[in-house]
Amino acid sequence: MLLTWKPPMEISVIWVVGFCVLLVAHGAQASSHESSRNLQETDQPYRTGYHFQPPKNWMNDPNGPMYYKGVYHLFYQYNPYGAVWGNIIWAHSVSYDLVNWVHIDHAIYPTQPSDINGCWSGSTTILPGEKPAILYTGIDTKNHQVQNMAVPKNLSDPLLREWIKSPYNPLMTPIDGIDPDLYRDPTTAWQGPDKIWRVIVGSQIDGHGRAILYRSKDFVSWTRIDSPLHSSGKTEMWECPDFFPVSTRSSNGVDTSSQDKYTKHVLKASFNHHDYYILGSYKPANDNFSVETNFMDSGMDLRYDYGKFYASKTFFDRAMNRRILWGWINESDSESDDIKKGWSGLQSIPRTILLSETGKQLVQWPIKEIEKLRFKNLSFHDKKLKSGSVLEVPGITASQADVEVSFELPNLEDAEILDPSWTDPQLLCSQKKASVRGKLGPFGLLAFATKNLTEQTAIYFRIFRSNHNYIVLMCSDQSRSSVREELDKTTYGAFIDMDPRHENITLRSLIDHSIVESFGGEGRACITARVYPKLGNSRASIPVCIQQWHLKCQNLKA
Repeated sequence: MLLTWKPPMEISVIWVVGFCVLLVAHGAQASSHESSRNLQETDQPYRTGYHFQPPKNWMNDPNGPMYYKGVYHLFYQYNPYGAVWGNIIWAHSVSYDLVNWVHIDHAIYPTQPSDINGCWSGSTTILPGEKPAILYTGIDTKNHQVQNMAVPKNLSDPLLREWIKSPYNPLMTPIDGIDPDLYRDPTTAWQGPDKIWRVIVGSQIDGHGRAILYRSKDFVSWTRIDSPLHSSGKTEMWECPDFFPVSTRSSNGVDTSSQDKYTKHVLKASFNHHDYYILGSYKPANDNFSVETNFMDSGMDLRYDYGKFYASKTFFDRAMNRRILWGWINESDSESDDIKKGWSGLQSIPRTILLSETGKQLVQWPIKEIEKLRFKNLSFHDKKLKSGSVLEVPGITASQADVEVSFELPNLEDAEILDPSWTDPQLLCSQKKASVRGKLGPFGLLAFATKNLTEQTAIYFRIFRSNHNYIVLMCSDQSRSSVREELDKTTYGAFIDMDPRHENITLRSLIDHSIVESFGGEGRACITARVYPKLGNSRASIPVCIQQWHLKCQNLKA
């Protein structure tokens, strides 16, 4: 691991925390750690150790996550026959800690006319009496998208191994101008003070993204409401919508049906290969959602993650009073590579999600349970690096690590002036890559780096001035992540809503064989990258580069 700083000044690293290796059993036997690790380090160097993925084949969207009778459940889109998309069913895995997972029998697969051509994404709602119900999109005999329901066969089974489909399926169909090819992914339902259930379905009507709203008294007969919960003329199809409240005064999550003066509501939609969200005020009496800013408004770009992260789903974890977010992370290599590997896709680390102190955005952080996988702690404080310095953190292997770094910057008045045209952070990061020196930056982390830096994945910051304010830019540069030429090596970027005059700039990166999941500014900006180093493989050291910083490193068991 290397910490580096290139501009002509000093920067202090206050601390580096949590560089760890993670050991996780994803299979049916919890004792399979060593055999899994040996496989990863030889035949499968890119297969992750502590991120969720099935043993083989294709996986995409997380579906219907929930906590039920002491057990966490994750369903997901899955192809049981190959490593490419197709033959989609709902696979099912369970966990007691959101870290170690056991794969059990598939939950939902095509068996009836309303889903015979595929069982696509959806959500779980816990009905009164602790009764889970799944709403999901089925592809019917006409290849139309319709909405179906399934419920557990045996509520006394905490693993919920068997599911039965409603005899009333499909419950919702594409009528009244809805395109049957653009009508999918029902959300978790919520209940108003009138005890009537609401749910939204993603759609596109007249070229505009829409959240079609339905109501039901019994969760079986659903009536479409004329006005959508929300729509946008600046976007097209909304996939995998999500709608939930966040507290304005508490660090706890709140139940999906909570509605009081201390909550705001979040509407998330997946489009343009990213997950965007907006904040607003929701009034259940007339189902009015009044937004603070709209999707794609000028100057506003609220996303869960500015890298590879899509089709996400949240759920309320009532055991811990928190809301947890999952997201699908796809591959950056080719379909032929996936077929050769025998698998494709994985899930992000489960993240807690809260409203920021300013109330202007959400903040995310890896769940606390991940930290129990840490071992081999390494930490140091109050280090200073001068221009061009590279500090290698010894004793840390590249394959799996959890790194936290804090940067303290003197002489902020030396920051480069932000050109008014620099409004796109991804474009700015692409132009000012990690190799381009600036006045305050780049400083940050080099992961999967070879000794001569031929291969490196750089996660770094730059500081700019705009009038009397300071702008913090966070980048993830994959342009030199591998000597393989055929990979997607997109550089990602985000502006962080923070003032470096009053707080240190922090970075936490979770590194796991082929994924680097980074959280900047205490989770105010997240960037996930998929990388496939050929020279800086799972046995290489991890160089880190910074200006002024505090670093603590640990390996994670895998």
